[in-house]
Amino acid sequence: MKLIADNLRITKTDMQGALKNRDSKPIKELVKLCVAKGSCAIDVNTGPLGKSPEEDMAFFIESVESVTDLPLLIDTSNPVAMKAGLKAANNQVIINGFSLEPRKLEKILPLAKEYDVDIIGFLLYPDSRVPKDEVQRFEIVLELFEQAQAAGVSKERIIIDPIVPPLAWEDGIVQARSVLNVIRTLPDLLGFEVRTIGGVSNLTTGAGDKEKKNLMEQSYVAMLAAAGLDYALLDILNGEVVAAAGAAGILAKEELFSWGMVPG
Repeated sequence: MKLIADNLRITKTDMQGALKNRDSKPIKELVKLCVAKGSCAIDVNTGPLGKSPEEDMAFFIESVESVTDLPLLIDTSNPVAMKAGLKAANNQVIINGFSLEPRKLEKILPLAKEYDVDIIGFLLYPDSRVPKDEVQRFEIVLELFEQAQAAGVSKERIIIDPIVPPLAWEDGIVQARSVLNVIRTLPDLLGFEVRTIGGVSNLTTGAGDKEKKNLMEQSYVAMLAAAGLDYALLDILNGEVVAAAGAAGILAKEELFSWGMVPG
C-alpha cells in the first residue's frame, strides 16, 4: 500500500494566502516536507477555484512541480480548473476524480481520454449520495466502468475510491466495514485486477478527541492495508498513522522478517 499526502488543501489558511498573494513559498515548503516524509504522490486539492480557475490551478501545479517530480492528483470538481491543471502539468497526473454525477461524466471523465491519464472513480450515486452496502457499491462500480468504456477510457486507467465514511455517521462503522469488503472482493467481481484508493482522514471527520481520532485512523489504515488497498490518501505528517500503515505493509509481505524493516 502506497501513501499519498492529502496535506495540500485550499481550505488551509496558509494555502489560501499563498494563492491570494501568488506566494509559492508555503506551497513549496509543504510539498518538500511531504516528500521527505515518504509520500509517493501529492494530492493537489484546490477546491473549485471559482474566480480565476485556469490561472489559479496553473499557479498551484507549477509551484508543486518546482520542488518535486512525484505524480500529482489534481483534486477539483471544476472541469475548467482540471483541464488547466492537466495542461500545466509536466509530472505524471491522476484526475481526482469522477462519479456518476452527470456533470462529471460529461466534463471530467473525457479529460482522462484526452490527456491519456489515470482517473479516480468515486462510488457515489448521481446525486452524490453514498451507497449503503456492498451490493449498492458493486452496482456503482459496474456503472462507472461502463461509463468509462463509453467515453473511450480503458479499464486500466480507472482507480476506484469506495469512499471511506466518517465514523460519526449513524451507520459509520457498518459503512467502514463495507468499504473493506468491497476492496477485498472487487477483483473477483470484475474478473480483473483494479486499483483502489481511500481517504483515511475521512474516517475521523468532525468533532472528537485528537488522540482518539489518531487511534482509529491507525487501526483502520492497517485494516485497509490488509484488505488490499493500493493507495492510502492521508496526512503524511501524522507520524503515528504513517507508522501504522508501514507496519501493516510489512505484515502483508511474503519475505523474511527483520526488525530493521519496522519504521521507527
